[in-house]
Amino acid sequence: MSTLGLHTFALAPQWDVALVERKVDLLKEYGVGLIEVPLARPGDVDARLARAFANRHGLALAAALLPARPFDAVGEPQEALDFLQPVLATAAELGSAALYGLSSGGLARITGRPADRRELDGYARFLDRAARAARAVGLMLCIQPCSRYEGHLINRAGDAAAMIERIGAENLMVELDTFPMQLEEESFAAAFEAAAPHLGYVRLSEANRGIPGRGLLDWPAAFTAIAASGYNGPMTLVSPGRVGPEMAARLRVWRPVADDPDEVVTAGVPFLRAAAQQAGVALG
Repeated sequence: MSTLGLHTFALAPQWDVALVERKVDLLKEYGVGLIEVPLARPGDVDARLARAFANRHGLALAAALLPARPFDAVGEPQEALDFLQPVLATAAELGSAALYGLSSGGLARITGRPADRRELDGYARFLDRAARAARAVGLMLCIQPCSRYEGHLINRAGDAAAMIERIGAENLMVELDTFPMQLEEESFAAAFEAAAPHLGYVRLSEANRGIPGRGLLDWPAAFTAIAASGYNGPMTLVSPGRVGPEMAARLRVWRPVADDPDEVVTAGVPFLRAAAQQAGVALG
C-alpha cells in the first residue's frame, strides 16, 4: 500500500511548523501520511523542530530539492555539489528516506540544442559524486525527469533509468511527476514501465497544477500504469495553492491554482483515492 503525501505548498507558502500545524486536522481527516518539505536554501528549515512535529503527529517527511536559483551541474559541478552537501545533511536530519526532486531543470542551463555527449558525460560524473555524498549520510537520491521548458538533459523516464544504469550507484532512484510526464512521454504506460526497476517516488500533479480531476490529465491511464509497474512507494499530491511571491515567480505560477486552496485536499484527495482504487492501486 502506498502512502499518500502532500506537498507543503498546498498547506503554507513555505515550510513553517506553526503554519503547517494549523492544517494537521485536515491532513488526518483525509488520510495524508507524508508531507513533502521543499529545501530551497539549507538554512530555511529547522530540521529538529520539523522532525519533532512529524513525530508528534505520526507523519513522515520527504525532503525535496527546490533550489532558489538554477545552477550548472555540468559547467560548475563543484559549485553544484557544494550547494547540495548541506541540503543532503538537512534531508537526513529530517528523517527523509531520500533527497527527492533532483532535476536537471534545477541544476543545468538550457542550451537550445539537444544534450550532447559532453553534457551527458558531465552530468553522469556529477550524479555519481552526488550519489556518493547522499550515501555518506544514509540517503537515497531521486532523479526527476523535467519538461523541455525546465531542462534538456533528463526529460523522460527512460532517460533517467538509462542514466542510473550507466552510473551503477545503488542509491539512485527515478522520481516521476505526472505534470512533466504529460508533456514529454509517449504514454504513462511506457514511462512507468521504463522507470519500474528504479522507481522510488511519484508526484501526482494535475495538468494545470491545480486540483486533481479539474484539469486535462488522464488519471485512469496514470494509475493503471502505476498498478502495472508494481510500484507501491509514496505518492505525493503536488499543487502550489499557497506559494509566496518569490516561489510563485520561481515556479511560474501566475494565477491561483484554486479559488479555495483547501480544495486541493478536500476535493483533490478523494478524487485521487477513487481513481487509484478503480485502477487497483491502494493509497494508504
